[in-house]
Amino acid sequence: MGPYLLGLRLSGRRVLVVGGGRVAQRRVPALLEAGAEVTVVSPSVTPALDDLIAAGRIIWHARPYEVGDCDGAWLVQACTDDRSVNTAVAAEAEAKRVWCVRADDKDAAAAWTPASGRVGEISVAVTAGGDPRRAAGIRDAVVEALRDGTVDARRNRTKPVGVALVGGGPGDPGLITVRGRQLLAQADVVVADRLAPRALLDELAPDVELIDAAKVPYGRSLSQETINDILVDRARQGKFVVRLKGGDPFVFGRGGEEMIACAEAGIPVLVVPGITSAVAVPAAAGVPVTHRGVSQEFHVISVHVAPDDERSTVDWPGLARSQGTLVLLMAVERLPKVAEALLRDGRSPDTPVMVVQDGTLPTQRAVVASLSTVADRVSAAGIRPPAIVVVGDVVRVGQEVEMVRAERLP
Repeated sequence: MGPYLLGLRLSGRRVLVVGGGRVAQRRVPALLEAGAEVTVVSPSVTPALDDLIAAGRIIWHARPYEVGDCDGAWLVQACTDDRSVNTAVAAEAEAKRVWCVRADDKDAAAAWTPASGRVGEISVAVTAGGDPRRAAGIRDAVVEALRDGTVDARRNRTKPVGVALVGGGPGDPGLITVRGRQLLAQADVVVADRLAPRALLDELAPDVELIDAAKVPYGRSLSQETINDILVDRARQGKFVVRLKGGDPFVFGRGGEEMIACAEAGIPVLVVPGITSAVAVPAAAGVPVTHRGVSQEFHVISVHVAPDDERSTVDWPGLARSQGTLVLLMAVERLPKVAEALLRDGRSPDTPVMVVQDGTLPTQRAVVASLSTVADRVSAAGIRPPAIVVVGDVVRVGQEVEMVRAERLP
């Protein structure tokens, strides 16, 4: 017969784990998360369990199992690699009417540990006839569906309210955070930027209102004031609004302005950070923004106005003197003036530069040049926004990695 599934509330209750190896290492954290008072009996334990012991999270008796160890336990886990020990533990537990899980023999165990997962307030537990790998595979599929919202996300009684400012990451839809994907699936209204991962919008339910808030350079644009008004208006209608942005909402994303507008209107705001393209795009092109012995700092600069523009607040002479990596956003159209300013203020003409277009997307491509030649090279290659410009010796690190890879190819 199949097992009778039951959720045990273990908070404040003693659980005995016999064995200190890899199986115990996997099971103890879940028991602690459930609030159990865990006692481990084993002559030795793994380093991970040792850390929990040192932190006072679990009690450890550094000895073999003894009859009487099951006294006072609500649940017993027999996790040793010695079948005779596990049999003895299970026999004592059975005699004392304590549920016992055996790691080595599902048929001889009084209880099974399911493959479990948790998403928010939802717990998932799967048993598959005692087959742990199959159960784990099914568990993973259900948990993933809950996380990305494909399972019943919008029928939740405790649905979020107000506005969520969600960072969508650098472009690849797989790089949005789990929390961001989950909230997107719960939205009644989505206000999406041009650089947001638009492939995710195809997954929205048909009744979700999708508002295009694209700011096309030198083209159509929805003013920031209008966007703020839309967020407040829809939230006041009782709808849950997701403001989906590229990168991170607070890295040149005007997330702060939208948060203030909502706060002034009394609208609750949830912020979900995203992976900023300033770091992710160079990484996708094989370039670390910092590297030991090369650069211990990096600067992220918005070049929405040129260095000689009176509206610029950037200390270009200071950046030219710096030995750190420069990551330039919105710089392609003004790259000639940027290069001119850096060269004038002291950066070496031989400083390597990489310009990456459509970073993390299938259409990603890159141009590598020196600071003195990069503007002409980018123009000749037809590089267009969105693109990230990386200035500094870390570009050579990326080239070195590519050379090593090429040498190892058959």
